[in-house]
Amino acid sequence: MKIEIDQKSGFCFGVHNAVEIAEEALLDGEKVYSLGSLMHNDMEMHRLSSLGLITIDHEQFRALKNCKVLIRAHGEPPETYRLALENNITIIEATCPIVRKLQLKIRKTWNDFRDSEGQIVIFGKPGHAEVIGLMGQTDNEGLLVSKAADIDKIDFSRPVALFSQTTMEITEFANIRQLIYDRMKVRGIADPEKDLMVFNTVCSQVSGREPHLRAFAAEHDTIIFVSGKDSSNGRMLYSVCKSINPETHFISSVEEIEKSWFEGRESVGICGATSTPRWLIRKVKNHIRNL
Repeated sequence: MKIEIDQKSGFCFGVHNAVEIAEEALLDGEKVYSLGSLMHNDMEMHRLSSLGLITIDHEQFRALKNCKVLIRAHGEPPETYRLALENNITIIEATCPIVRKLQLKIRKTWNDFRDSEGQIVIFGKPGHAEVIGLMGQTDNEGLLVSKAADIDKIDFSRPVALFSQTTMEITEFANIRQLIYDRMKVRGIADPEKDLMVFNTVCSQVSGREPHLRAFAAEHDTIIFVSGKDSSNGRMLYSVCKSINPETHFISSVEEIEKSWFEGRESVGICGATSTPRWLIRKVKNHIRNL
């Protein structure tokens, strides 16, 4: 039986960068805290915990002083940095450079928009760590849109700057953009040609994986998709594979693999999310081979 690993699966640049920074900080032997889980993968987080990384939530962060805290790839709002300064906390910066660039762009646009009473609209998932950081750039005065019905929050008589969380689907972002454009056009109050600024900030590393996985899923009899259960990116990419190949199975560890999935099959493809470590994907391949 042929077993193939998708070469594009595994950590995106931002997660890979954050893991490297965490490992380097831990080599010094000092206590290092991570503000929130570094990524949505229990197996990799267990590995990092064994190296000494301590994961904390924001309530625990507010109680810390005189220590080192790592900011994960998702980024944080300005308030987190202000609190760190007050409590003599050394920040280990691991925000994804793409996310950081987006934060700065939103902050600048928000400041520029004040005179024209423009609105910052962010297409993203409520409660997502990256979205919290992005909304913080507007002092939480931005408008969060996660579905078509949410555009009713927008005042279409005023200018709009539309951004997206980096891990959203590009087709959904395009749909939201079109809905806003059409609403402005119909009402005829604001001119979308000059009053709607659109910034396509969906990460190409994420959006590019969807078409690639569609082709990969079609090439094999069975697909094993490896991801943490809390990963929104993982659930999205799994659904992409499942839509192409019904024999797609979602697992988080080798213990979940069932031998019956491979009976009568000639080829198996193994792929994963942007938060899935390559070592885990290789472990899955070895486990299937040993079956």
